[in-house]
Amino acid sequence: MRKTAILSYGVALCALSLGARAQTDAGALEIIARITPTGARPEPVRQFTFYILTKSYSQIVKEVEEKDPIPPRDRFIDDLKVSPELRSWLKGHDTLDFTEPGFDKLLTPDDVLNVPEFLLAYQRTNSGGVTNGLPKPKYTDADKTEHPEKYEKLKQDYLASLKKFLRSRPETMSGVELELDGVNPQRKWAALQNDRRKRVQRVAPDVAQLRFLAAKADTDLEGRATLSGIAPGDYWISSLHLDADAGDMRVRWDVPVKIDGGKTIRVELSNLNSIDARSSAP
Repeated sequence: MRKTAILSYGVALCALSLGARAQTDAGALEIIARITPTGARPEPVRQFTFYILTKSYSQIVKEVEEKDPIPPRDRFIDDLKVSPELRSWLKGHDTLDFTEPGFDKLLTPDDVLNVPEFLLAYQRTNSGGVTNGLPKPKYTDADKTEHPEKYEKLKQDYLASLKKFLRSRPETMSGVELELDGVNPQRKWAALQNDRRKRVQRVAPDVAQLRFLAAKADTDLEGRATLSGIAPGDYWISSLHLDADAGDMRVRWDVPVKIDGGKTIRVELSNLNSIDARSSAP
């Protein structure tokens, strides 16, 4: 019985010793967060949650994006409900937006003649007699079935005349982009990117907290937060996807910090080590 008591006492002392050593080995972190609006004094970031992560939040976002990639450009083009000629044209040109400045300068007479969407847009832009000397087709849809040979000859004559006209009057292609809104790929491309951005904004904070969260704390009315019992190592002070704001400034943080055993590390968060929320990752 006495031996058992002595053994239990020894185990207790050992546990106390290990606990004391763990407390000694752990470090602490003091955060002071302030934002300086344009032309004003620094303001404390009050009642704001900071997350201590074992990986940079920017890197976490990048990894989430890699698991949910945007489809390759050519695959996106292949899925568009447009003519094969327009798909081929898009693959050969570095644009997906028909409304970008100078788009009409990208078009050649052959582009207008060979891409059905461009030809129709050009005809609409210059319809109603607004363009003097514009050739007009002399064939009809009825000719296509009733007189196919006549239809083809008249069509080729029209295209030859139109090509000659386009070469002599390139300014008549100005404004053609206004008639291409219905087939402009940029709208679908932007929607695809926006949907993916929303998914990343929803998933990345969860991944950060489930897999990489070491601690978190809320700032007080002075913009201060203190965390203790943090194992030594490399961490990041993060606001995740949340914005801190003061006046005209909206910022986020993803600041690296090294915790040493038995020491309190003091980190000041300000505009200087922040990320502009208007241009930051999700």
